[in-house]
Amino acid sequence: MAALGVDVGGTATKAVLLDDAGTALEVRSLPTPQPGGSVVGEVLDVVAGLARELPAGRVGVAVPGIVDERRGVGVFSENLGWRDVPFAELLAERLGRPVAFTHDVRAGAVAENRLGAGRGARTMVFLPIGTGIASALVSDGRVHDADGYAGELGHVDVGHGEPCVCGRAGCLEAIASAAAIARRYTASTGREVHGAVDVARRVEAGEPEAVAVWDEAVEALAQALAWTAGVLAPEVVVVGGGLSGAQDLLLEPLAKSLSERLTFQREPRLVPAALGGLAGCHGAALAGASRAEP
Repeated sequence: MAALGVDVGGTATKAVLLDDAGTALEVRSLPTPQPGGSVVGEVLDVVAGLARELPAGRVGVAVPGIVDERRGVGVFSENLGWRDVPFAELLAERLGRPVAFTHDVRAGAVAENRLGAGRGARTMVFLPIGTGIASALVSDGRVHDADGYAGELGHVDVGHGEPCVCGRAGCLEAIASAAAIARRYTASTGREVHGAVDVARRVEAGEPEAVAVWDEAVEALAQALAWTAGVLAPEVVVVGGGLSGAQDLLLEPLAKSLSERLTFQREPRLVPAALGGLAGCHGAALAGASRAEP
């Protein structure tokens, strides 16, 4: 039975239709409604439209922020501006069927562990680096969620003075996310860029200002992963999100810097996500496929 997975992102809402073997049959993407008084209703409309376009027996939906999967509630999303939204109930009413409701990063972690770059790993950390930074730990096939609060690696203090959207300074996300890299490059040079991909190209060309911003991001990521290695000891760290497209430009110096910070701790393998920007969709579809009927 085909399963539909929908991942509501900060800028785009993506959907994938999976067959029983986990193979993608169809993929769609639509702009995510932006924060405002009607954003929840508009998000429901987008999901319902995708469900009509890609009909499936089972449906799973993943959203960002703090997510309480047991209650089916989107507790808080800073980027999309909602709080305490009963998404599972609202989605079931809108679609006329039960819907598996989950968190985007935890869903992506499950998908990468079962179908992607982390397949076979007993202990894996998924680290998507995009507009923000989050993480999820998979251990023996299960995700650690801590009632929706686990995984906020982007908001640990890595010792710099940059302000963060959360209201504090020093957060990993404020120096090492794709958005931060682009913002910090422009602030340093006065030159606008179209995201971190442009900065990466300038790093490859050897531009000193771009290299400085990139190196600072890599060092901050290595510091956060050193803590992660010491506390959680993952076998593998799967790096996803938009910045994972930089491949060796990111992963090689990151692995080197991380190794220099470790002594006796287990050193995780760093690998790019196999499912790319569709990891959350795949994970949502897997949640939908495994959801027991009431």
